[in-house]
Amino acid sequence: MQGNKVDYHIHTTYSDGASTPTRIIKQAKELQYDEIAITDHDNVKGLAEARIAAEAVEMKIIPGIELATQTEEGIGLHILGYRFDPENERLLQFLEDLLRRRDRRNDLLIAELQDMGYDIGFEDLTTGKNNFIGKPVIARALVSKGYIKSEKEAYSKEILGSARCRAIKKEKPQAEEAIEVIRSAGGIPVLAHPIQTRGVGTPGSEEFYENMETIIARLKKQGLRGLECFHPDQNEEQSARFVQLAEKYHLHITRGSDFHGEDFAQAEPTAEYR
Repeated sequence: MQGNKVDYHIHTTYSDGASTPTRIIKQAKELQYDEIAITDHDNVKGLAEARIAAEAVEMKIIPGIELATQTEEGIGLHILGYRFDPENERLLQFLEDLLRRRDRRNDLLIAELQDMGYDIGFEDLTTGKNNFIGKPVIARALVSKGYIKSEKEAYSKEILGSARCRAIKKEKPQAEEAIEVIRSAGGIPVLAHPIQTRGVGTPGSEEFYENMETIIARLKKQGLRGLECFHPDQNEEQSARFVQLAEKYHLHITRGSDFHGEDFAQAEPTAEYR
């Protein structure tokens, strides 16, 4: 990975990103990236546009996806998938089921926000090309309606971070199932931004790393192939600890900005790879 300019964690208007695959790929080419991956949430519908755009500018891209999952104990984990067949029947059926689960969650969440006094409906949501509705889409609508000044405010304890909204959860698949589905489509499953894992100790503490190692060891037996060691939320020390775990369990080491914005030039940097 050292010496190559890569980003393997990018979201577009086909999920909760604000930029199209075409624009991102053109910018990535101008910024001299060697390779990127489009990893929209729970769907692969933007990959066709991405492939066409990449061919036009001779940019290297790989197919990707990000799946929200949970362990047997209910610990939330995001699994990234790479280099799979986007037309794999098992994968597409799995994604259709995830869409139905997301729709049910969104119906309840919008109703709850309305009950809390926020006059917001589905007609207020700008959902991009795929009609995808995630919390960032709702946050943007709250800004456009004038309830808050920034998307970050939407996640406060008064709105989406409130107990009422947090109680409304999307039914998540098991991490083991997501890993198996990615592998059945010929792909490489990778654990995303491990520092964001909740319920396993204070992030960055020794207790946290010990519990994360237990999770990673189990996921490896279930077919995990990589670990996102470099992410904007992980500082240099944390990245180094995850590299140690990746090397111990013979996992691929990946880097991603988790970009959701309009201007790819503003993608957040990660710690340096040493």
